[in-house]
Amino acid sequence: MEHPDELVKVTHALSTELRLRMLELLNSRRMNVVELAEALEIPVSTSASNVKVLEQAGLIETELLPASRGSMKVCSRIYDDIKIIINVPERRANAEQGDYCYEIAMPIGNFTACEVAPTCGMVSEAGPIIVEDSPAGFFHPDRVHAQLLWLRKGYLEYRYPLEIPQGAAVRLIQFSMEICSEAPNYENDWPSDITLWINNVEVGTWTSPGDFGGRRGKLNPSWWIDTGTQFGSLKTWSVDNTRSTIDHKEISAVNLSQLKLTEQNHVDLRLGVKENAVFKGGMNLFGRKFGDYEQDLVMKIFYTV
Repeated sequence: MEHPDELVKVTHALSTELRLRMLELLNSRRMNVVELAEALEIPVSTSASNVKVLEQAGLIETELLPASRGSMKVCSRIYDDIKIIINVPERRANAEQGDYCYEIAMPIGNFTACEVAPTCGMVSEAGPIIVEDSPAGFFHPDRVHAQLLWLRKGYLEYRYPLEIPQGAAVRLIQFSMEICSEAPNYENDWPSDITLWINNVEVGTWTSPGDFGGRRGKLNPSWWIDTGTQFGSLKTWSVDNTRSTIDHKEISAVNLSQLKLTEQNHVDLRLGVKENAVFKGGMNLFGRKFGDYEQDLVMKIFYTV
């Protein structure tokens, strides 16, 4: 709602069955305009005009590649999730009443503790940081430069400073990150139960559907292999005074009082796959220079004074 022009373009692009079928076809592979027309049994001109609508909405990206006759426009899908937030006016009203946000982005390699088992690895924007499948390498000091790291089982822990005014009343804490499962190379159908803890309190579990590949991540450096993990899903865990949610869907009854945020000057975050998880599919975690989303591990705390 804060970006009405963008919202109109996106909702218009999703308003026809034809364009939804195009997005579905692009789930599994890149396709050119002619291939989309043939798959959908429509004229090439119709395919091209609808591709243009999806491109203008930012839902797909296109690339002109050489063809036997001139060039061809090749299409790739960009997003797995689209979230439309309609309660912005209420949020603005809260801000006017003295609602503040404390936000800090943590580099994914800046973890304070870990337990890791192969397959595992860690790379920076420039190249590998450690030898692949070496759990001991996760303690290397160069881990702070990591932009993609992965582990088959175990956890990562992070410690955030908590610098809000004394006596502030916290009403919401959020953690957001780009994340997915971990399979050898990549496997889009590879579920994994990824759990988040705050201050040693288990908040909830998200089942990642897979280790995503088949197209390059929007931010991936050119040296990164096409057969590796490419991108994740952007997920947001939230805890307020009554419940915990993932992307606004309730996952548990854990509330702020159980986290005891104001009793110490830091907040501890743990991400991992539990030993008793139903789906032990590992975890990939993306930094701001890998995957589809230009962000690190972001913590936001909303409070009043």
